[in-house]
This record gives sequence, structure tokens and C-alpha cells, in this order.
Amino acid sequence: MFDHSTAVPRRTVTRAAAVAGLAALFGAGAAAGRARAATRLGPRTLDVTVTSAALGRGAPVRLILPSGFAAQPNRTYPVLYLLHGAHDDYTSWTRETDIEAFTEGRDLIVAMPDAGPTGIPSVWRDGADYERFQLEEVPALLRRDYRASGVRVVAGVSTGGYGAMAHAARHPGAFGAAASYSGILDTTAPGVPAIMDAIVARENLSPSSLWGNPLLNLLTWRDFNPRARAEGLRGTALYVSNGSGLVGGGGDPLPGALESALWPSAHRFTDALARLRIPVTTHFYPGGGHSWAYWKEEFTASWPMLAHALGVPE
Repeated sequence: MFDHSTAVPRRTVTRAAAVAGLAALFGAGAAAGRARAATRLGPRTLDVTVTSAALGRGAPVRLILPSGFAAQPNRTYPVLYLLHGAHDDYTSWTRETDIEAFTEGRDLIVAMPDAGPTGIPSVWRDGADYERFQLEEVPALLRRDYRASGVRVVAGVSTGGYGAMAHAARHPGAFGAAASYSGILDTTAPGVPAIMDAIVARENLSPSSLWGNPLLNLLTWRDFNPRARAEGLRGTALYVSNGSGLVGGGGDPLPGALESALWPSAHRFTDALARLRIPVTTHFYPGGGHSWAYWKEEFTASWPMLAHALGVPE
């Protein structure tokens, strides 16, 4: 499906691994959930700045509208939410993939909301509430101004993969399907809190500004852990993929090392689903790395599941 000359974004989790071994959040408030500005980027693509009470600032979301949006003013559309990874931004899916061309002729809206510099769309202890922004404010904007229906699915890469599963688990029924590509799916697994802290620290933020100390604030860490909230995924179509990285594979050692570090976490998550008898489609593959070269293929593999939940042709 996807073809793009750049295999890895300019600021990926891979770069974080190189620098950290594995911007401050800005504030300015106004009326919540309102589109403050919209910039047209192409016939179907635009960037909208949302005045967010959840974040205390204007935050962007990139939209791709259906091909016949203007010609069918009374029609509503399902929404595909695509979440970016750490040290990247809401432009990554259009920059790294051909999602615009892929959705040409398909009757759906694509929404790519901001998740901050870490790409962790959660409720932060420092006050930033990316969960509310993505699950309440952006959908409200889409319903009000872009004729979004109540049908939606979510997919994400890396910390965006965490977001996809955390959102769906913490808000049962919000999404018909959720897909994670190299996501962080068990945040309390051995070694994973250190990875989360490194991602936050890479952006010059205090690690405790996310969920606090992993031991002293264990209940908070569990509350935002997809594995611990797995029961909430019952009835949601699920897709999980992860490479083994350096374990039995080759290639670039840095993205491979990070992929290896997340491999046990992904398995702990899917094992929890199995114990709960919650169906999930998995693709655990040898080698691989934490990069778009693999995530593009995984999106293609998961598309039939996402399309079915959206009610659109494959």
C-alpha cells in the first residue's frame, strides 16, 4: 500500500533511543473544542487548530476529508483516527505514508490529532489532558463542523500504538477497532517504565510529569496501562504487531534494540487478552525495527479489519 522515499521520520523514537539510550507543554486557554483556524493543504487535506480546554492551548489536528465531501452536504462519515509516535507530530502519517492517496474514493474522514512532543496521549499529572483532547474535543469538532458519524476506529505507531489501545481499553465501545504497531502495551512490564521516562526526559520534561513515580504512583500507572485495562477491549476488533528486533533479527541496531525492548511488553498484553478470551489478530515477526519501514506494512495488513469496523470497502 504505502510508498514513500523516507523510511524514518525526522524525529522518531529511534532517534530518542540513540540520544537517550532507548518542550515543555505550552499553555494558552479559550473556549474548548472550537476550531480557531484552518489551513487548506490540498483538495482534501487541511490542518485545523482546536482551542482546547483540556490542553490549555490551541492544538492541531490534520484532517483528510472524503472525496465527495462537498458534493454530499447531508451525508455523515466514519472516522479513522491515526496517532503519531514519540518525538514526532501530527503530520507524520501524511509525511511518511500515502494515506491521502490510499483513502481517495473511500467514504471516510481521517483525523490525525496532536499528542504533544512525547506522543503519549494520556492524562498527565502536570495538567495536560491529551486523552480528553483526542476523545472528546476533536470528535466534537468533527461532528459539528465535518459531519462525522459516531463510527470510529483508531490506529497508532509506537506511543501512538499505546494511545490506540489505552483509549479503546479505558473507554469501552468508543472505537469499533483498534490497531497498534510497535506500541507500548504493558507500561509496567520490566524495563518499560524506564523507556517511558526516557521518552519524557528526551523532551526536557520531568519524568514524574506523566504519571508520577512508577512505584509510588503504581495505581496511576496501572490505571493507564492497556494490559491492566484489557477487559475494556472486549467487543473491540484488535490488531497488534511487533518485531523481535535484535532478537533473532538484523538491521539497524538502534531501532532494532528499541523494538526488542517492547517485544515482551506486547506479548504480555496479548497473553492477558488470551486469558480473558478476548480475540486479537497478532503479527509477531522476527527482526524488524522501530520505524515506518515496518509500520506501513502493518497498517496495510490491518486495513481489512479497520475497514470492516468503519463499514467501508477494503
